[in-house]
Amino acid sequence: MNTNNQAGVVARKRPGTRAAVARRGMPGWAALAALAGFVVAAAVAQNVHPLQRNVPLDWFKEVPPVTGLHPVVAAGRDKLVAQAAKLGIQVVITDGFRSSQEQDALYRKGRGDGGTIVTKAKGGESYHNYGLAIDFALRTPAGKVIWDMKYDGNGNGRADWLEVVAIAKKLGFAWGGDWKSFKDYPHLQMDFGYSIRDLQNGWRPPVQG
Repeated sequence: MNTNNQAGVVARKRPGTRAAVARRGMPGWAALAALAGFVVAAAVAQNVHPLQRNVPLDWFKEVPPVTGLHPVVAAGRDKLVAQAAKLGIQVVITDGFRSSQEQDALYRKGRGDGGTIVTKAKGGESYHNYGLAIDFALRTPAGKVIWDMKYDGNGNGRADWLEVVAIAKKLGFAWGGDWKSFKDYPHLQMDFGYSIRDLQNGWRPPVQG
């Protein structure tokens, strides 16, 4: 008996081989792919994300575009403004949701366009593009919008800017001023544990936060 015939005999005798699986009608690659799709779809329904969300969600379902702030972020924005006002600080929200096209235009500043560089993120690389970030500034009693981190408008001996940051952190925001490189002092975000790659793959934080 030659080697090929021996392999055929072994395949007929062992229930775990491809030949035995085929005879019993077990699922092939197409069926396994369908099963994987079912598992991912079920995980999506339960907000459980397998493979650390490395699989693009649009392989299995349509991903609607993001057109505004996540509800939890929007609520945090409103609470931030209200709580700062109680301390005599007027907060101005200068930016919230930003489309990828707007992000690309911002990215060109200081590069292809004039001015200075204001961001390192291209379209799709910023939490603003997914409704998970806001930018803020301060308004003086005279109505001037400022980005002065040392300004103490309420006269309590603390910089208003850092008072706002402290409120934001208690509300669940992360501050761009804490970043190790390219600090973004007006920037506040809630990522809900989602990386930019997760978001680019179509995964989104649940509406309930």
